[in-house]
Amino acid sequence: MRAMTTPKPAVQTIEISARHSDQRLDNFLIGQLKGLPKSLVYKLLRSGQVRVNKGRKKADYRLQAGDQVRIPPVNIQEKTDNESAPKYLLEQVRQCILFEDEFILALNKPVGLAVHGGSNIRFGAIEVLRQLRPDDDMLELAHRLDRDTSGVLLFAKTRPTLMRLHELFRNEHQMQKIYQAILVDRWQGGERLIDVPLRKNSMQGGESMVVVDHKEGKESRSLFIPQAYYETATLMEIHLQTGRTHQIRVHAAHVGHPVAGDSKYGDEGFNRYLKEQGLKRMFLHAWQLRFKLDKNYTITAPVDADWQRAMDLLEST
Repeated sequence: MRAMTTPKPAVQTIEISARHSDQRLDNFLIGQLKGLPKSLVYKLLRSGQVRVNKGRKKADYRLQAGDQVRIPPVNIQEKTDNESAPKYLLEQVRQCILFEDEFILALNKPVGLAVHGGSNIRFGAIEVLRQLRPDDDMLELAHRLDRDTSGVLLFAKTRPTLMRLHELFRNEHQMQKIYQAILVDRWQGGERLIDVPLRKNSMQGGESMVVVDHKEGKESRSLFIPQAYYETATLMEIHLQTGRTHQIRVHAAHVGHPVAGDSKYGDEGFNRYLKEQGLKRMFLHAWQLRFKLDKNYTITAPVDADWQRAMDLLEST
């Protein structure tokens, strides 16, 4: 018997309303093309089959009210078990929910979980949460964390909240971002403001790096406050005053104290030592966010078991 297929829909042209203003194009498409594998959504974007105002746009383009989005005809099949996040991941994310009210949801993102899916990642935090909350009208990422960074990750539950959070994240005085890190070697002295400009740089082989660049880099400031000194490392609290890509990691490496476990900017010898002890994570944690919407929020994420094991190891050496 020949299998039944879902007929192709016609080309869609959707005018963006205020409700979807400032939403990422990829997230908008995922919402519109429910049941289509995310890998195909990104393929449509890369191939230029999706058009915004008759032109190509990247996945991270922020939609504006009045934009005309052309979506090509695609076959959308019913979801199968293979297209759903595995049960262990759904349960892991469920247990990582820190806080929720009518405006926001906060997750203590575990190490290794990307914030959203992409060409090589099937499920990120946002996709898993949407599977956990299929009846929620809206659930959008308010900011980003590196895949190997753990800690507080915020999601907006209404469009006005999302837009307000974006404003707060752009203002260093209105969104206090406090991290914890284990840095290689013993820090000399007390707190220190690292104020050196950073620039994204594409290295040989296509690997994206961030470098210190005093001529073309963007202003970047991180306040490092030592919390505990050890023989071979330092527990550090870091207050971000700007929000550049890999800012803490590059600033820490720049002053000779890279983040422990950082495979891109870190110390290979120290990382090897950690792995020999069974510690395979990067020790950077988004510990706390403080901000105000209609009320004041202070959201704090506890560190994981591997972090505590690393602290016990440092204290014993």
